[in-house]
Amino acid sequence: MLSTARPSRRGVMKAAAGLTAITALGTGGVLASASAAHAAGDGFGLRIVDRNESDARMRYYRFATSAIGWNPGVNVLLPDGYHTSGRRYPVLYLFHGGGTGQDFITFDRMGIRAWTAGKPLIVVMPDGGAAGWYSNPVHSNVGARNWETFHIAQLLPWVDANFRTYAEYNGRAVSGFSMGGFGALKYAAKYYGHFASVSSHSGPASLRRDAGLVTHWANLSSAAVELGGGTVYGAPLWDEARVSADNPVQRVESYRNKRVFLVAGTSPDPVNWFDTVNETQVLAGQREFRGRLGSAGIPHEWHEVPGGHFVRPDLFRRDLDGIVARLRKA
Repeated sequence: MLSTARPSRRGVMKAAAGLTAITALGTGGVLASASAAHAAGDGFGLRIVDRNESDARMRYYRFATSAIGWNPGVNVLLPDGYHTSGRRYPVLYLFHGGGTGQDFITFDRMGIRAWTAGKPLIVVMPDGGAAGWYSNPVHSNVGARNWETFHIAQLLPWVDANFRTYAEYNGRAVSGFSMGGFGALKYAAKYYGHFASVSSHSGPASLRRDAGLVTHWANLSSAAVELGGGTVYGAPLWDEARVSADNPVQRVESYRNKRVFLVAGTSPDPVNWFDTVNETQVLAGQREFRGRLGSAGIPHEWHEVPGGHFVRPDLFRRDLDGIVARLRKA
């Protein structure tokens, strides 16, 4: 869903001091090596056009790619001691929500460095578009916006080639908030062998319920702010095959043998129409999804908590601990 990723009433989303000044500064040489001392290189359809590798933990890159009609960015957060340990690490792909203010820096603004301090995990946080829905759209009027291709066919192998990762099922997790939570559920099912853990924080899990409300919202939001009138799933008639392929509740068997972690709010702000519509639909869809997982005998961890459509850092930290426990150890 589109989201402002606003803080809760208790202010739990306040980032630690100094975490908001994340700027795209600096350049570096291009060397195709994943060793600690070397800069990242081009490959897999990605050409680095901007970078900042000066921070000990947070690396920034911006790419030229035929998959996207502009140059998307990514933050790669390395674990403490990465440059001297010589170890390989599991990777979390972490996806932001929708909205014109959301991008690859979103989770750094929230405090991801503090949340992951001391954890043996690489966190990859890419652009996903203001309303890209982690998909290749049926139609775009503004050039290529093939976010699924960028993330799965290009970025994922690029990360494995340039950082010390486990390039395997048990070495990767995927998580996200809102639209990014949907993206995480979608990718985990469509690309079963890529991710051993999937987490959705206030992300929709059902595209067809309530006459396809989430699918309609994906089409309307992408037309308005992403695709210049084009749509993710097609209008006025959907591409039914695409909807079925992307719909978590229709892909339940694809979550077997994975760690599944779900979060939804139970009491959205009654005077905030946007918050109410978003989280009410998220809660209903996740309950439908959980029911199908339960009927199939697929274990999952779920949390229904007070509040509406916003990031809950305490549950993100809990999720991170579960991810580290599930994936191959560094």
